[in-house]
Amino acid sequence: MQHYQSLKEHYHFTEKEVSILKGLQPRMETLADEFIDGFYDYIWGFGKTAKFLKNKEIIAYHRSKIKEWFINLFCGKYDLPYFMYLYKIGEIHVKIGLPTHYVNSAFTYVRTFILTSIEENFKNKEQHIEEIRAVEKIVDINLDVLTSSYREEELSTFLSLSKVEKGILIGLKKFNSYINYFLAGALALVAFFAIVLFGYDIYLLFFSDKGIEKGILTVLGSLLVLWAAIELIHEEINHLQGKGFAIGAFIMLAMAALIRKVLIYSLSAEKSEELLIIAVVIVGLAIAYWLVGAKKRTTID
Repeated sequence: MQHYQSLKEHYHFTEKEVSILKGLQPRMETLADEFIDGFYDYIWGFGKTAKFLKNKEIIAYHRSKIKEWFINLFCGKYDLPYFMYLYKIGEIHVKIGLPTHYVNSAFTYVRTFILTSIEENFKNKEQHIEEIRAVEKIVDINLDVLTSSYREEELSTFLSLSKVEKGILIGLKKFNSYINYFLAGALALVAFFAIVLFGYDIYLLFFSDKGIEKGILTVLGSLLVLWAAIELIHEEINHLQGKGFAIGAFIMLAMAALIRKVLIYSLSAEKSEELLIIAVVIVGLAIAYWLVGAKKRTTID
């Protein structure tokens, strides 16, 4: 934490703002218990908080530490020991495996609580703006330091690898990027041919003797495949932006292709056996799609 001075400089954190925060401390001390109660209501909404706060003793200890941290936001002494104190908190978060998402989200509550208090104690516009500016900076500085532990943990893990392991890791990441771009291009090609298929089925509907009923069902099947292909492209875009791999979209595309066959075969008495097999496969895919969706919902919760 030898760079703590430069960190304050980057945020243009002035001595005047230090003084303003120190002046806010008495009021914030009186609000500390209210803050803790609201903070706990907020973090219990994450769903998995109980995984980290397992019993009454841990909760009581955690509440006392959060209260201490909240009051120290306005201590007026932001020196090396203060930043080491914050960094150790971040290290504990890394050690217990607390996702950074939880930390970032919790800071939304912290920021909102403090700014609401400032709004309720409005005196004059100039002082109001200065207090908001000082609070925004100290909250952002705290968040910066707390999350830096995660970045340094990732960096230390990478640096602990051998030269060969680093080379393999970097190479695999590059190869994975190329594969993702290839997949995106392939999906665009699939969508193009799905459009061609849809257009061809429209043509057959008006210029062939296959029958209006069969023609409409065929067009609907092609439209279903096109819709599934577009949805798959959308999911691949999300994947390229860093979101999870959407296996459910591939299952949905397979289901769309099979449903198209069902629509076509449903008018043929000779295809009853094939229809039964396809129906079984569709049911299996539907179950797989439901299981993937259930797992995703469980992960989010």
